[in-house]
Amino acid sequence: MAAAYRVFVVLDREYGERLSELAQLGPVWIVDTPSNHEAVQRVWASGKHKNHLDGVTTFKTVDGCSSEDALINELDAIDLHHGVYSADPPYTVIEVVGAGVTERLRNKLSQFGFNEFQATVEGFCAVRPLPSDGSSGQLTINCIR
Repeated sequence: MAAAYRVFVVLDREYGERLSELAQLGPVWIVDTPSNHEAVQRVWASGKHKNHLDGVTTFKTVDGCSSEDALINELDAIDLHHGVYSADPPYTVIEVVGAGVTERLRNKLSQFGFNEFQATVEGFCAVRPLPSDGSSGQLTINCIR
């Protein structure tokens, strides 16, 4: 059985140096802050990650934007880049660093088919079945972090 295609979303504005390790595990979307930006530049310079399916993508937020709002604002773009229109198979796991799962996030993520959630040490992960697998939603979450 192949490993689940997972996408990491880092909302921690001071994640910085830990990024290089995380980027080895799969594609990462990370909030663009001065601390994170330096680490992103180093990952990009390494040349190991050539495209959006395995690399690091940055995104901006406005000052005062909550982690919850930042994630909600990026979900459409993440799904476009790693979902059924861009990847085969599409991602089925999203691991969030820097925000806990709230009812609002559950509701928003459920619009993308995510139906199982688990808290992690640094945030949470959400899982959805593959769009065409006919699954009843009974999934086992294997969060990495």
